[in-house]
Amino acid sequence: MTDEQAMWRVQMHNDSQAFAEIVRRWETPLRRLGVRLLGDVHRAEDVVQEAFARVFSHRRDFEPGCRFSTWVWRITINLCHDELRRRQRRPESAWPAEDVEDVDAERSTAPEWVADRPGPDEAVEHLERAEAVRRAVLRLPEPYRVVVALRHYEGLRFHEVAAILDIPEGTVKSRVAEALDRLEVMLRPWNDRKT
Repeated sequence: MTDEQAMWRVQMHNDSQAFAEIVRRWETPLRRLGVRLLGDVHRAEDVVQEAFARVFSHRRDFEPGCRFSTWVWRITINLCHDELRRRQRRPESAWPAEDVEDVDAERSTAPEWVADRPGPDEAVEHLERAEAVRRAVLRLPEPYRVVVALRHYEGLRFHEVAAILDIPEGTVKSRVAEALDRLEVMLRPWNDRKT
């Protein structure tokens, strides 16, 4: 069953199993996006819960000819924007954000002594690099942060990002290019330190 078929069943029959399937499919990608935009795992989880609540409460507004993915991404991004605006109005000190990679990482069933894992020095360098990139992405202005999150972390195509954000594909491409240029500048001191 496609997302659109599941949503049709939710719309027409209040099908709880179809809605549970939608939640199962979309919970992790939406949480990843929320963490990348907000920099806070717990707030991202709250936003995702609110997104699913809105999907259900506005189920009659979903148009059958539309793509469900575009609709749910847009709802989540709008909720993240609301949260960022709220945070600007009432700044507060936050707990350090957990690493995004830990949010949805598949737990390996292999024992820890397996030799194909990186050594401690490589693991620490990977964590440092991931943290530097995460912090740099969070410092990007929101229009650049959202296109990077959707394009590079969620793997969406330019035309999909354009549909979600309701902007021309050329604008998406230019924002991605600008975002990557800004990230390169922000990460240059870290890269210079490592060479």
